[in-house]
Amino acid sequence: MFSTLFVFEIVAVFTVRTLCCRVDEYITRDGQCCPMCHEGTVVRRDCTLQSGTRCVPCERGTFMNQANGLNKCFTCTSCDPAHGLSALQTCTAVNNTVCEVINGHFCKSLTDTGCSLAEKHTHCIPGQGIKEPGTSRNDTVCEDCQPGYFSPDGVNCTAWTICSETQVQVKEGSQTIDIVCGAPGALSASRHHYLLIPPFLLFFSLVCLMSKHKCLFCISA
Repeated sequence: MFSTLFVFEIVAVFTVRTLCCRVDEYITRDGQCCPMCHEGTVVRRDCTLQSGTRCVPCERGTFMNQANGLNKCFTCTSCDPAHGLSALQTCTAVNNTVCEVINGHFCKSLTDTGCSLAEKHTHCIPGQGIKEPGTSRNDTVCEDCQPGYFSPDGVNCTAWTICSETQVQVKEGSQTIDIVCGAPGALSASRHHYLLIPPFLLFFSLVCLMSKHKCLFCISA
């Protein structure tokens, strides 16, 4: 019974102290109500019976965007170009930095104060084309080239070349390379392969041949 009353008294005291502070006041560590500091400032010294709250401006690189009873300003967000971000709005004493994505990137995490996380646009691989170009809000969408089309650089799918009536197809096309056309003789020539024998190898072969068939070079007695 005693413990229940004790807990009730603590809750009651805390509630009374909370309710005694107005909307524009904050509670100090010793339970006193003091006027809040304005935006761009924080508390340096709590109020007393003789003086009000003493506030100090936020230092450079920090901000405070609300009335408060805090003793430390918030750190300004850094827009790092290495992570695909640049500053759209610089940080002030009352507002945080607003970041935006740089070209070639898209935002993966968008907040009320700008982009907090960016990523590079996807580069389509050879054999693919760009279905939807990347924007500041969305990544690039890639798609495979259809049969009869090719893309060597992963940008656009282009239709294979159609050989003319006076040409023949010398090389087949694929998703990454075009068809190669040429004169009818080019196809025949491409099918013939010639073996080039170095001079020293040819000489060595002749010597071996002569040693195996000495009778051809001997004079009968």
